[in-house]
Amino acid sequence: MIHCADLRIEDEILPLFDFTFNYHSGQAVRALLLEPPSDIKETLHRQQVLKGFQANRALLKEYSFSRFNLAEIYDFLESFEVGSLSAAKLRWKLTFNETERSQKRGKIIQLILLFHKIYFTYTSKLDLNAFPPDYAKELAQLNRFFLDFDPERYEGFIRKKKLDIGDVVDLMLLIARKTTSGEMGAFWQRWFQFEAWLSVSNGISKNGFNFPVFDQSNFKLTAVYHPLVRNAVRNDLTATRNLILLTGPNMSGKSTLLKAISLCVYLAHAGLAVPAAAASMPYYKNISVAINLTDSVVSGYSHFMSEVFALKTVVQEARNGDPCFAVFDELFRGTNIEDALEISSTTIRGLTRFKNSLFFISTHLHQLRDMEEIKSGQVTSSYIECNLDKDTPVFTYKLKDGWSDLKLGRILFEKEGLNKLLNV
Repeated sequence: MIHCADLRIEDEILPLFDFTFNYHSGQAVRALLLEPPSDIKETLHRQQVLKGFQANRALLKEYSFSRFNLAEIYDFLESFEVGSLSAAKLRWKLTFNETERSQKRGKIIQLILLFHKIYFTYTSKLDLNAFPPDYAKELAQLNRFFLDFDPERYEGFIRKKKLDIGDVVDLMLLIARKTTSGEMGAFWQRWFQFEAWLSVSNGISKNGFNFPVFDQSNFKLTAVYHPLVRNAVRNDLTATRNLILLTGPNMSGKSTLLKAISLCVYLAHAGLAVPAAAASMPYYKNISVAINLTDSVVSGYSHFMSEVFALKTVVQEARNGDPCFAVFDELFRGTNIEDALEISSTTIRGLTRFKNSLFFISTHLHQLRDMEEIKSGQVTSSYIECNLDKDTPVFTYKLKDGWSDLKLGRILFEKEGLNKLLNV
């Protein structure tokens, strides 16, 4: 179970990894980000594939070709009419129909030149030993498909302007056979997936992300940050308890930090690298991130009920014994303070029972610090630092151990002169 809509993966994070040249490869990148594997074996396999691309980065960093040519070739091959083609019929048709001959010859030339460039410049030079064996086989099959078109020979004919009707006929018959056998469809799928892996690998390098390791006994993030924040402050975090309570005044960066931590967990489980210098974490069966929950006009749920249902889903999964990672930003702020205190205390006590899970809760309920579970250290208390300089808040965005009692609401209210304005 993964509930991470609040991380806005498609709208905000996908562009960090999508450097594709066509719609189909872009959709493959989208699938890699939005469809995380359901088990650690597939997650680690994705890591190994991407590490293979990283190992071949020097070769692939200049990977490029004409998007226009690819679009035309794809449309040509996808609309290719196999019918009852024969060499004799094709030769006759191309000999006596100049328009048809010119069109088909032009498309064949585009195809050969593109295949020649991709194969001889890039895919044939890949170090296949850097990839997992099964994906290395996929790349080998991709290369065999290119070679079936004898790109070196036909590129020479094209360069010398010696590509004749017989060559065009032979290549069209080859296309017909591969279309009928299903090889053509498999080829496109392999190529688009290759470009998706390459695109994600480029995103990892461009953003300076690093691959995490999975360790069931350790959750540690070094220099974690949110990749969309310019000049982001980087924080270290080691979870020594299964529940971390986060405090700090408004605008101090609590939500951003929780998003950064959650993003690391999400991307790690998707098999990708993460925005941190280093990361180690358990493999979680369930991931739930509740940040900036809002009322639902369609369902009729209030903000409070949205929080309740999000919490209920997590607790049910944790009770089943599944390792869970969950984030609740300012839990129960949608109800009155008396209710919020009572049910927050119940929630904190209850969540401490699920030792193989990890929970983050941010709160403005300062009275919670009097809970025995917090005073005795059963719950980790952390805060985002903010200092005051002559009643002006100075945000450091640094994560510290302990508790923040700083309240900025009244200070900012007075600083804006509202006391005087309202007393007029």
